[in-house]
Amino acid sequence: MGDEAMLVVNDVHKSFGHVGALRGVSADIAKGELISFLGPSGCGKTTLMRIICGLTKPDAGEIILEGRVINDVPPDRRGIQMCFQNYALFPHLTVAGNISYGLQVHKWKKDKIKARVEELLHLVQLEGLGDRRIDEISGGQQQRVALARALALAPKVLLLDEPLSNLDANLRVHMRATLREIQRKVNITTIFVTHDQVEAMTISDRLVVMNQGAVEQVGSPVEIYEKPRNEFVAKFIGYVNMLQGVVKDTSDASRSAVIDTELGESEIALGDSRLSRGEKIYVIIRPEAIRLDIRKSTGPMNSFAGSIRSVMYAGSTVKYTVDVGGKDLIVDEYDPTTHGIRRMGERVVAEIPRNVHILRADSRTPVLT
Repeated sequence: MGDEAMLVVNDVHKSFGHVGALRGVSADIAKGELISFLGPSGCGKTTLMRIICGLTKPDAGEIILEGRVINDVPPDRRGIQMCFQNYALFPHLTVAGNISYGLQVHKWKKDKIKARVEELLHLVQLEGLGDRRIDEISGGQQQRVALARALALAPKVLLLDEPLSNLDANLRVHMRATLREIQRKVNITTIFVTHDQVEAMTISDRLVVMNQGAVEQVGSPVEIYEKPRNEFVAKFIGYVNMLQGVVKDTSDASRSAVIDTELGESEIALGDSRLSRGEKIYVIIRPEAIRLDIRKSTGPMNSFAGSIRSVMYAGSTVKYTVDVGGKDLIVDEYDPTTHGIRRMGERVVAEIPRNVHILRADSRTPVLT
């Protein structure tokens, strides 16, 4: 992002005893961007969040806000506000009292406090609930109160630490859209921390995928999902099928290659990739890209006979495990109401697409020009 970055995390390190929580983490966050730090439990994302807001000191590295290093700036003077996972609302205060708390601490005048609270209640769609006690409103409403309180002092950066984890599944989906709408309205630079891949994919401009204290990949949701840079990212973001293969032949004319995989021979489109005969690779195939057919015979390439080993019905989707010669393929089929649900043991032909993502077997990194 360069000079346009609102916040820069520059080579941040942090250890707790002999445990390295962060190992050289860097990222640029643009003004008005919503970026998610995503990774499994223990990857360092919450530690990084606490360092950004000033609750934890880094061992090395810099946090730079609008071009200024803020490592030694106290949390309450950074212009950064954080929404905690448990909301941390004051149960003895009303909705309005919680939202106005920071304004009172900063000695705003009463009329300005009242106007700001009404503005925020409207923003988070809680008009008329200012006098309610916290225990008199729902979990989703409590989450919006916490958000309004964080926005009250118009921070430069908003940090959201797993803010939806306490909500039920349906409400989480609704609140994702609400959060995104509010964030865009106020155009605030926002960092969202979660271990939920779907949540991060649907809400973010960009993702920072972390693992064991380090950044594995930074990119848009489409880039992360369709072009993972290594095996960890491919497996962490959704389900994935990884096929070991060896390049049997290539064609510059058709920009294709024949790969001898665990299933048999497959033809793949190379695009801008470069492969050599004999090279060992991994072919990355998402479950929704595989098609199932009930025809009796397979084609010459990219189609493999197998049988349904497991069926997981999830309403709009059915996730199948297909046994192809002892190798399991995960396959997603949509709209089972129209297309029906396949039976356990049913014989099928799995059709593998030509357009796939390729990782080099030696380094587990993408095959590029």
